Amino acid sequence: MSGRDNLVEISGISKHFGEGAARVDALREVGLTVAAGEVVALLGPSGSGKTTLLNVIGCILDPDGGRMVLDGETVYDGRWLRGNLRRLRLDKIGFIFQFHNLLPFLDATDNVALVLRLAGKDAATARRRAIELLDYLEIGNRKDAMPAKLSGGEAQRVAIARALANSPRIILADEPTAALDSHRAGIVMDLLRKLAAEQDACIIAVTHDEKIYNRFDRIFHLRDGRLESQEGVRK
Repeated sequence: MSGRDNLVEISGISKHFGEGAARVDALREVGLTVAAGEVVALLGPSGSGKTTLLNVIGCILDPDGGRMVLDGETVYDGRWLRGNLRRLRLDKIGFIFQFHNLLPFLDATDNVALVLRLAGKDAATARRRAIELLDYLEIGNRKDAMPAKLSGGEAQRVAIARALANSPRIILADEPTAALDSHRAGIVMDLLRKLAAEQDACIIAVTHDEKIYNRFDRIFHLRDGRLESQEGVRK
């Protein structure tokens, strides 16, 4: 990925839970770099540190050491260098989860617009941006549908639109296709690859879904909190 901006750069990232005999080292001096346009996966057995690493990159968990640069800004270097982490997440990071977590009392458009409202956009601007995103993801015809009326694939597209609402360049996905069949999983991954290229963003996904491994540029393998290896997948 030479020639592209590095959007995620972490080095020496460590995280432990508990103390003394109960201490668990979830991450042990992990380092990796992900460039704009890349779609990468975090793989490893249960307890290897994949979700912990995703949550550290997402500024949800506090690391215990190391350095982290997001979209060109050093946000952590032994301590947080940003006071308002909520604002940091709104500005730089989009989240996609295994289960779409749409609010059941809001239609598709308002589920997306809500994120923009939280970021300070007025109602009209938020709704207009939400509809643009739903159209971009080819689900504009379902903009007025309530979550209970959406198929699994449709709901996941709405969740992706929500993640894109504030135009983040870093998108973190936790098992984004686990609840989908092979066909819908492929569609979602193709959409993620499209938006990474067109939005000049990067996507980091935790997954156990073997049917989508060929959709990634690189796969990082973690074991016992360490980055064990990485492999290129797509050329």
